[in-house]
Amino acid sequence: MSFQESLVSPNGLSFTPNTLRKVPTLSLANYTSGNDQQKSDFINKLYLGLKDYGFIILKDHGVDPALLSRAYGLLEKFFQLPEETKRTYVSKAGGGQRGYTPFGQEHAKDAKVMDLKEFWHVGREVSATNPLKDKYYPDNIWPAELPEFKIVFSQLYADLENAGQVMLEALTGPLEVEKDFFKNMTYEGNSILRLLHYPPIPVGTDPRCLRSAPHEDINFITLLPAATASGLQLKDRDGTWLDIASEPDSLIVDAGDMLARLTNDVIPSTTHQVINSLESKNKARYSMPFFMHPNPNAILSCLPSCRGAGAKYPDISGGDFLMQRLREIGLIK
Repeated sequence: MSFQESLVSPNGLSFTPNTLRKVPTLSLANYTSGNDQQKSDFINKLYLGLKDYGFIILKDHGVDPALLSRAYGLLEKFFQLPEETKRTYVSKAGGGQRGYTPFGQEHAKDAKVMDLKEFWHVGREVSATNPLKDKYYPDNIWPAELPEFKIVFSQLYADLENAGQVMLEALTGPLEVEKDFFKNMTYEGNSILRLLHYPPIPVGTDPRCLRSAPHEDINFITLLPAATASGLQLKDRDGTWLDIASEPDSLIVDAGDMLARLTNDVIPSTTHQVINSLESKNKARYSMPFFMHPNPNAILSCLPSCRGAGAKYPDISGGDFLMQRLREIGLIK
């Protein structure tokens, strides 16, 4: 199907994409505090943007720009620490679920070479009596060298999760599910805030290596505060790579595998990458994606409105699907 042909939403409404070649920018305030028309327009544009591109850019999202600035400053300070210091924060729980993961350890699914990045994970805190704690919710790790780290990134986690909950709620109308459908699925969800450092590309690096090789995200949606340097691209529906440029303090939002599975690929998971661009390959790049996950016990089952000729994928729990994908990208054995 060409881009100029009409597409059909699950509820049978046809539309012709009119935002081709430029990822649409939406205001979350139009949904949270706008009039009925603004709210309706946001819902439609969010659904169609994710269906058409797999990505949208979000402004007026409620995450304080001053918090984002503090977070990026702390990120830079942490990754400038000596390698031996950073490695003391590798989690004993394994799988990179919390704390530090060293450079060159993760790769894209089926990739032959490692990505050119190191990162830190902040996850959900649950009570000691939660039956899922040992398997999915190890304690967060906080670097002693940076006392602000816990305060800033705990707040950023909460604020990004709140924005994500609102966006998922906005999708419930087009997908014909109850308004609290995603809220229930993501209750005590296994969401992760990933704090990424892409260092300057080392001399002699295997030319096949990218900062982040082509991949799809595992989760429902990802909320990515605008990074400190260029390089992010999405694979457009015609197979070409499209640069994603956004204003400072905006959020870039994309749909992941779990949402694609739930919607029977009505909202596809979009392939994207971070290239070694000429503009930024000789300087560090930092980014902070928030990966919004369901509760590990939530079942990913094809929505009735998206079933069409039949479900493409068998039911699977969020936890089992996550473990399957973590093995595929090299974070667990």
